[in-house]
Amino acid sequence: MNAVQMAVTDGVTVAKRNSIKIVRSLDLLGSIVFMPVMFVLLFGYVFGSVIDIPGMSYREFMLPGIFVLAVAMGSIVTGYGLTDDLQKGIIDRFRSLPMSPAAVLIGRTTADLILNVTSLLIMGLVGLLVGWRIHTGVFEALGGVLLLLAFAYALSWVMGTLGLAVRKPEVFNNVSSVAIFPLTFLANTFVDSGRLPTPLRVIADWNPVSAITQASRELFGNTSAAMPVHAAWPMQHAVLASVLWIALLLAIFVPLSVRCYKKATSH
Repeated sequence: MNAVQMAVTDGVTVAKRNSIKIVRSLDLLGSIVFMPVMFVLLFGYVFGSVIDIPGMSYREFMLPGIFVLAVAMGSIVTGYGLTDDLQKGIIDRFRSLPMSPAAVLIGRTTADLILNVTSLLIMGLVGLLVGWRIHTGVFEALGGVLLLLAFAYALSWVMGTLGLAVRKPEVFNNVSSVAIFPLTFLANTFVDSGRLPTPLRVIADWNPVSAITQASRELFGNTSAAMPVHAAWPMQHAVLASVLWIALLLAIFVPLSVRCYKKATSH
C-alpha cells in the first residue's frame, strides 16, 4: 500500500472515530447547528422588517449568507478538536500507531464536512419555513450546495492549521472567534456591501466570504435585477472567484497543516 492509499484508508478510520465523538458532544452540536438557526430567526424577523432589498425579500437575500456563516462556524470544530486531542494525549496515541501523519487531518476534516452537511440540511429546512426558496434548476442548486461544502472543507484546513499552531483549546477559541466573526460580518452576508462606506466596501467585495455568498445567491436564484451592480471583479464573477479562493486556501493550508501537525507531534 502506497503513502496516498494509506493516508486515505487511515483517514476514513479516523473520520469514523471523530464522527462518533461529535455525535456524543451535544454541547458542540448545539453551538454549531442551533446558533445559525438563531441568526435566521433574529435577522429574518427582527431586522428583516427594516432592511429593504430591491426586488426581493430580505429573508431570501439573507439565507445564503446564513449558510456561509454556518459552514464558517462549523470549521471551528476542526481546530478545536485537534487542540482537544493534543491536550488529552490522543494525538500521541495516533503517533504510536503505524499510520500516515496526514490521516489524522484527513479524518478530522472529513468528519467535520459531514457535520456541515447536517448543518446545511437543517438551515435549508428552517429557511423554507421562513420563506426562502430556490429559483433555479436542480444542477444550479446542487452546485450551490457543493460550493458551500467545498468552502467549508477549505476552512476546516485553515482552522486545523490554526489549532495546531496554538495547541490549546482555550487559546484557539479566542483566536478563532476573532478571525471568524470579522470575516463573516465584514462581507455581504447580511447587507449589500454597496451600502458600506468605501473603505469597508472594498474590503467586503474582496472578502472570500462575500464571493461565496454572492455565488450561492446566484446559484440558488436569490438575486434581483433591481439590485445595484458591483464593479469589483469577485462580485461580477462570483462563482469563478469562489472556486479560485477555495483552491488557493487548500493549496496553502493543506501542506501547512501537515507541517504544523508534524511539528506539534515531534516532541
